[in-house]
Amino acid sequence: MVKRRKTKIGAVSYLNTKPLVYQLDKLAIESELMFDLPSRLADRLAASDLDIALIPSIEFFQNPSYTIVSDACIGCRGPVLSVKLFSRVPIAQIKTLALDEGSRTSIALVRTLLQERYGVVPRLESLPIGSTVKDTAADAVLLIGDRAIHPPEGSFAATWDLGEEWQGWSHLPFVFAMWVARPDVDWTGVDVALSTARDLGLEHLSEIARAEAPAVDLTNEECLSYLRDNLYFYLGQREQRGLDLFRRHAVHLGLAPPECLDVSLAPADFVKL
Repeated sequence: MVKRRKTKIGAVSYLNTKPLVYQLDKLAIESELMFDLPSRLADRLAASDLDIALIPSIEFFQNPSYTIVSDACIGCRGPVLSVKLFSRVPIAQIKTLALDEGSRTSIALVRTLLQERYGVVPRLESLPIGSTVKDTAADAVLLIGDRAIHPPEGSFAATWDLGEEWQGWSHLPFVFAMWVARPDVDWTGVDVALSTARDLGLEHLSEIARAEAPAVDLTNEECLSYLRDNLYFYLGQREQRGLDLFRRHAVHLGLAPPECLDVSLAPADFVKL
């Protein structure tokens, strides 16, 4: 009998992903779990180096052949805390924008909010990982991760929490990343393992927070609050509606191809939340 090849699963090792991969290596026993940067996960999935990956939602839009394989995701239903825009000038006056290299979805989100709400189309520049707000003279800076959680030094005319801004504008949740499979991948059983890992992770949030808090310079309580109160890990009906709205804006602004509008955003047996 021919032994089935192990399914290659890619995830990021960021704090916001920890609840999704809790004991996943033990649950998906016919799989191999690997970690990489979000953008590299998307590139490796496109190159068939991975079978399933937790990729940014904007990357999912780029390939209509992809399939969402789990109701587990990284999203928010209000302030997300870890994705923020710091502007030295009033929002409507932003002419230059420095972008944290860590998240393509957050970049697409801030461009959508600026252009669709204010008609602002700033000149973009890169803020390399490891750089600070002091390293750029741009009018505004997009930061993600612990750099956004810990406010940078300086005086700002406006500060946006992008999760809060999206929810207040659209009245819908925002989905940053989801589990996606490339075409012709047999993900039988993996979908169940991904949902089960999420459920176990949420049951052990206090344990995860204690283990991860020191690395991101948070107290146990702050880390737990972030995971419990700022993030949402279920791709329910409202999340799919928010994802669809983001997709339509991305297409309108040329950030995603029109053919992605034909792709289903509902994984099999999605939760109705």
